[in-house]
Amino acid sequence: MTIDHTSSPTTSLAETKEKHGPFAALSSLRELVLLPVIAALIVFGAFMHPAFLTWNNMLSNVMGSVSVLAIMVVAQSLLIIAGKFDLSTQSTVGFAPMLAAYLVVSPDLGGAGVELHPLLGVAVLFAVGIVIGMFNGFLVAKLKLNAFIVTLAMLILLQGLTLGVSGGRTISNLPGAFTFLGLTSFLGIRLEVWIALAVIFGAAYVMRYTVVGRHIYAIGGNVEAARAAGVRVERVIFGLFVLAGILAALAGFVLTSRIASVSASQGNNLIFTVFAAAVIGGIDLNGGRGRIIGAATGVLLLAIIQNLLVLLEVPSFWVSAIYGAVILVSMMIGAITNSLGVILAKLASYLSKAPRPGSP
Repeated sequence: MTIDHTSSPTTSLAETKEKHGPFAALSSLRELVLLPVIAALIVFGAFMHPAFLTWNNMLSNVMGSVSVLAIMVVAQSLLIIAGKFDLSTQSTVGFAPMLAAYLVVSPDLGGAGVELHPLLGVAVLFAVGIVIGMFNGFLVAKLKLNAFIVTLAMLILLQGLTLGVSGGRTISNLPGAFTFLGLTSFLGIRLEVWIALAVIFGAAYVMRYTVVGRHIYAIGGNVEAARAAGVRVERVIFGLFVLAGILAALAGFVLTSRIASVSASQGNNLIFTVFAAAVIGGIDLNGGRGRIIGAATGVLLLAIIQNLLVLLEVPSFWVSAIYGAVILVSMMIGAITNSLGVILAKLASYLSKAPRPGSP
């Protein structure tokens, strides 16, 4: 049995436009709500600090600083839309590059003495992400264990392993294979930014235009209905956990390349910012709703706010409070937008069914 995509509750935006007209299409564009806010912040920043709107600040500081967060938000958003999440991704960001570096560098630099070829070390880094994702996916999708408990336990386990492998030290003097991303630019933009953009738009395309994307939305909306319609729920969820592990390893690789080192605390507390960006960008924590582009606007909003706070020399202890306020305001705006979207969709449906002048 296959899903009838023409009647699925996870209808694509194009299909929505065809069925209910422009009003219903507007109800699906919650991600655009943040664009006026971002524009206002850019104008505000330009007035508050002369260095804010410079090419170097916007590309090197704002865009360059969010590549890791953007990759992580994509990984988490895909899982949240499917009704799951993975807390352990923040620890994968630290453990995967730490183990790889430990196996590559010499003992006098903090390594194990194995001294693998750097390219093999990079392969180990991504293999670690795959194994972690497969293990989480097996426990959650196959054994039906609670995703919160499983991934929280994995987070704690990986943090302990990272500390154990590193001895609490930072490994630096990494080979070129580990640092080239942070040193390479294309068209004046860091390679890591291009990678983050590729991840964002690739995931957005899959979610909007492919059968896999519709299946993910269907699982998050109603898992039993999706299963009855022929969706291989367990396989999709397992695959999403594996993908999350790969993307977390990629984020760790990008971060390690940028700072040319890997520390025992790498990735700590990153998960809170990841969830904040996803929620701000309109990803519904209940599953089944949200768009990757919307999550990306949440990442950009947080990056601009963080950059402004740094430029304005706001004390660091205010940052968390400001982030919390931004999340609350964004959720209230999102609730208002959703309500308006429902009203517009009902109005469009009513207008489409109303008899036209001159019709019998």
